[in-house]
Amino acid sequence: MKIWIGLRITFSLALIVGVASLVYSQVPAPGPAKSVSVPAVKEAKLKNGLTVAVVEKRSVPIVTVQLLVRAGASSENIKKAGLANMTASMLTKGTKTRSAEQIAQDMEFLGGSINSNAGWNNSSVSITVTSDKLEQAMAIMADVVLNPAFKQEELDLLKQQTTDELTYNLKQPGFINTYVASRRVFGEHPAGGTPESVGSFTRNDVASFYTSSYSPDRSILVFAGDITPSAASALADKLFGGWPQQKPTPVSTAGVGSQSGPSQIVRRILVVDLPDSGQAAVNFYKPVGAGRDSKDYYSASVLNSLLGGGYSSRLNQEIRIKRGLSYGAGSGFGWRSASANFSTRTQTKNESAAEVAELVVAELKRLAETDAPEAELNPRRLVLTGNFGRNLETTVGLTAALSDLLSFGIPTNELNAYMPSVGGVTSGAVKGFAAKSLFNGEMIIVGDYSKFKDDLAKRFPGMQIEVIKASELNIESPTLKKSDVP
Repeated sequence: MKIWIGLRITFSLALIVGVASLVYSQVPAPGPAKSVSVPAVKEAKLKNGLTVAVVEKRSVPIVTVQLLVRAGASSENIKKAGLANMTASMLTKGTKTRSAEQIAQDMEFLGGSINSNAGWNNSSVSITVTSDKLEQAMAIMADVVLNPAFKQEELDLLKQQTTDELTYNLKQPGFINTYVASRRVFGEHPAGGTPESVGSFTRNDVASFYTSSYSPDRSILVFAGDITPSAASALADKLFGGWPQQKPTPVSTAGVGSQSGPSQIVRRILVVDLPDSGQAAVNFYKPVGAGRDSKDYYSASVLNSLLGGGYSSRLNQEIRIKRGLSYGAGSGFGWRSASANFSTRTQTKNESAAEVAELVVAELKRLAETDAPEAELNPRRLVLTGNFGRNLETTVGLTAALSDLLSFGIPTNELNAYMPSVGGVTSGAVKGFAAKSLFNGEMIIVGDYSKFKDDLAKRFPGMQIEVIKASELNIESPTLKKSDVP
């Protein structure tokens, strides 16, 4: 009897596994792309030069407002790396009439939120609140933007928190990898700063960056949600109309153009040796000579979706699903006005770092040399358009999409061009973009070099491999080494 029961259980389990395998092997085909129509964006300009952009979306009583300032990490030098983000973060840490706690409490009382930060291209302050509380929330926002106190005790606390975070992150392979690449490959610097730069910030540094960068004539106030254009303009004029213009500060044009040379995917490899690291971070980087306003943006977006834009992308399929070498692999573009920073990213055990690097190169080469079949390409286009349409359903997503266009000076009607533009990208366009943009890049591996040194040399014979000890790292040095700091 026991044998018979055991056989029945075994048979049942086999049947379940077989049915599950059949179900999962028959992936349903994607449905047709849905159209999304974005309401017209109304733009106006106040007397002080502040641009006001409004998208009226009355389906829910919520409004998101974002003040976009065209000054970010690109406006600072490496000695003051992170100053833009520090300045933006300090805005919500107290004004001449409100403490940091009062700002947080006042916004919480209104049922809203306020956030401030800076990236490479811009700085921003944003709020989301129900429409009946909008004027009260915007009064707080205006106070934060126009009357920051930059209290020394708040600055000291924020500096310490930022330094502690950097100290921790600079022991993590993935963070070190992108940290180094910002300087070595792209000729920029970490937008979040370095321990040395953050430690050097003074109150005068923050106040000076604010004075020279935050000005209405280089700012855009974006409204999305339950508000009319006329009401938005009136509110903007009431709360921001008295904001005086400031003398602009020169904006850095840091960046590295495409590298010339023999046609190979990787032209050199940098290893940052981090002994006893739990894993190795294996990333590929390439500066691309196509800015955000380029028509190549759409080909690049589809390429990225195909290569590393999600669970079913090629990198994740090859590295995680087929071989189990990582928990995930992806890719992305960091867009600038006249260029873009392309990268792939993954982490693996140290012993498989060289194998993963070889797999990444193979996938990049496949993009540039073969046409993607339509059966593979179409779902990746639909992922992009589906995500785009879903994001526009929220006021936060709609504001982000508008701010992206406005910060690069792209006409706002481009929102309605996104879906047909992505849908029109062909396999030939993807292959052509890859062929002209992804060769002669650089591979950076951060991990325990002793565990993959021999395998790396075997898989990349004749390749230039430079090694730097993580303990010797200093991105202010032209060689990235502390010993070579001028």
